[in-house]
Amino acid sequence: MNKLTSVVLAAMLVIPAAQVSAAPEKESPVQATARLLGSKIVSDYGVSGMQYAIRDKGAITVSGGFGVSDQAAGTPITKDTMFGIGSVSKMHVSAATMMLAEDQIIDIDQPLTTYLPQFKMADERYKKITPRMLMNHSSGLYGSHYGNSILMDDSDTQNHDDLLTRLQSERLKSDPGAYSVYCNDGFQLLELMIEQVTGSSYTKFLEQHMSSPLKLSSTKTPLDTFNRQQLAKTYFPGLTQALPSENANILGAGGLYSTAEDLTTFAEMLNGKHPDILSKASATAMQQPEYKNGLWVPEERNSFNYGLGWDAVDLAPFGDYGIKALSKGGDTIMYHADLITLPESDISIAVLSSGGSSIYNTIFATNVLLAYLKDTGKIKKILPDATFTPPVKAAMPAELGAYSGLYGTVGATTTIAIKDGALDLPALEGGLIPAQKYIYTGKGQFTSPDGSAAVSFDKQKNGKTYLKLNTHLTIPGIGQMLMVTYEYQKLDVSPLNASTKQAWAQRDGKHYYAVDEKINSFFYLSPSILTKTIEVEQGYATGTRIVDENTAVNAAEIPVMNGRDAFDLTFSKQNGTEYLTIDGNAYISEDAVKPIYGGPASTSTVPAGGQSVWFKIDKKAAGKTMTVTAPSSGGYVVYDVDGMIVSHSRVIQAPSVKLPQGGMAVFGGQAGDVFKIELK
Repeated sequence: MNKLTSVVLAAMLVIPAAQVSAAPEKESPVQATARLLGSKIVSDYGVSGMQYAIRDKGAITVSGGFGVSDQAAGTPITKDTMFGIGSVSKMHVSAATMMLAEDQIIDIDQPLTTYLPQFKMADERYKKITPRMLMNHSSGLYGSHYGNSILMDDSDTQNHDDLLTRLQSERLKSDPGAYSVYCNDGFQLLELMIEQVTGSSYTKFLEQHMSSPLKLSSTKTPLDTFNRQQLAKTYFPGLTQALPSENANILGAGGLYSTAEDLTTFAEMLNGKHPDILSKASATAMQQPEYKNGLWVPEERNSFNYGLGWDAVDLAPFGDYGIKALSKGGDTIMYHADLITLPESDISIAVLSSGGSSIYNTIFATNVLLAYLKDTGKIKKILPDATFTPPVKAAMPAELGAYSGLYGTVGATTTIAIKDGALDLPALEGGLIPAQKYIYTGKGQFTSPDGSAAVSFDKQKNGKTYLKLNTHLTIPGIGQMLMVTYEYQKLDVSPLNASTKQAWAQRDGKHYYAVDEKINSFFYLSPSILTKTIEVEQGYATGTRIVDENTAVNAAEIPVMNGRDAFDLTFSKQNGTEYLTIDGNAYISEDAVKPIYGGPASTSTVPAGGQSVWFKIDKKAAGKTMTVTAPSSGGYVVYDVDGMIVSHSRVIQAPSVKLPQGGMAVFGGQAGDVFKIELK
């Protein structure tokens, strides 16, 4: 996962401020900068604990922590507190791949099928995918299979074990190598390839070839045996207790735990300082601008410019100082991370947190590292943040009106109408940029009311027209992050025949609920992840192009970030009930979701297939207290009418919950599990 996947969740995480480390009596300018930013992030941005470290030429020179690792005990963050590092884990599997290439076990430019013959897809183009394309995000894979991947105290390897089978029936969204767009599945395939060619588990490979020689004593996978009490605890609004340990069982894409100090040691290897483990040539190869091999946004100054594994091989604003900076961010549901390293000077900073978003970590890391460079005399001064003024409207060339039309991204469509030199856009970047009007200001650009964001239209050599965003995201009290992305792709007209149009009109606005996800999945914390709403517009449904009465396929071919995690929609009926299938996972129609029985006693049984059972909470049950007797393998979750969590039996030990009007309840466990439900 990457830093944008958790923006919406982060906005929800309004956790009461945890204890913040007090300012020491004597602190350096670097420590002062870190304290001010860390205190702000913990107090205002839903972060319960945060840890950072700077390593300069092999030595930790600055480190610290903010908040707590356990709110109930008031335990402070220490250098040994471990966090999930999310997609920073991609650097480990990428480095492991390069090690195998050094030993001539693989060639990163040969087809993946050479080394993983079990890899097959229902699209002949898959035979052209290489390990390089997996590392630089240009494979053309749809993106991510998230099902049962992030679980509570559960190291189930189902996601890992089923990936190749799921891919067999799927197609690509673009030609391999055509462009780079963030893709988790590629790094899962690298993990499988490593296991195939070495005959070793990936966890064991990391320990033997990376963690042990580098002495990374706190870098582990969920399959490792270690003291889970070292993990920073995580918290979610509405749930008073700490959550169970988060196991991201997608090891290659985002499953590792670590500490800031361990990560900065690991960064030394990525800088070529441990050639006995990873050669300087391999480290340098990973730092090359791989994103330039295909379509990309024109601007060079950006926070995204992919290398092999790296999110950025020229991270802004370090280039403004003549400094090459590499960056990798990561998000799971509850953990967030960022690693920045300067390979030419061998200086690295790692920032880890429980709660929040890796965007905050990246901005923290950038500002603290700049303060460190100034304090050590490597730069003379820190350039001020960009400032903006309200835009001045300019006369718009009439031909720009031709860009009006239907636009799409993964999961959504929107109609852009350019009128009187202005256009309206919905919220962008997970809500960090609000829905607003952009006015024409010249040079093909439309600018936001505060002047911080500009959009324009870019027709690429693949014949597609994209809406481009150039913005400085400003997080109040923390700082800025420059982003240049393609947000939307202009869609072609997709006419439907009468029967197809009618079939989809009946689904428009309906909700479908996931039934294959284990009840101990972290995705139940935010039901929006497990709920799909069908929105039909001009031959498209939830961003996909409608093909026939029961099928819609991905329409987005968008480089950088917004074309990630694509999907198709397939509908079918079983015993009169309509199901939606996405990435091999089933969702049941809201029409088949019954109200929970409002009488004093009832039961709910997990069916033979093991699917979760959803209920609506209507007037008959609302306001009553539900007490559930559940088997040890089972559990339930209750949501209010807005989808916010009210109770989760795997987190809150209390067996009873007051049912909210208009909410939902879901029960899950093993096939045959019976829940005894009492309402009073």
